Amino acid sequence: MAIANYTTSKAVEETAADIITALRRRGITRISTVYDDGGDPSGLEFTMRTEYGPRDFALPIRTAGVLEALKRAEAAGEFAASRKKAGTFTTPVHAARVAWAIARDWLRAQSALLDAELVTLDEVMFPWMVGGADGQTAFSAYRSQQKAIES
Repeated sequence: MAIANYTTSKAVEETAADIITALRRRGITRISTVYDDGGDPSGLEFTMRTEYGPRDFALPIRTAGVLEALKRAEAAGEFAASRKKAGTFTTPVHAARVAWAIARDWLRAQSALLDAELVTLDEVMFPWMVGGADGQTAFSAYRSQQKAIES
């Protein structure tokens, strides 16, 4: 099965704007785009009102992983039905488009769960909540602790 959104042609900036608009509707009070060392968008950081007060979140958009997944999919022939020439879907620029589109869809799905009251905000966004003096996400702190336990 091909990776979701692999045929997207929507620019990262447009998809990021879609995400920002959706987050605004959910009550964010601050948002900023994070850029990598090459100047490319690599995530979003935002503050959102919660039942416990305002909380900061950091949502990474890891394009390198998407690029590798696209390369594996192409090698497996998952794009064979496409009329595009080989390599069209396996560029860093295209991987960024796909990564941001997947993040947009993930946030839409979380919003649908919230709207239907199947989950609470902290259930779906907890891994990305930023806390503590070091500014780590809850997920990063968890990973660090797991690695320390293994040592």
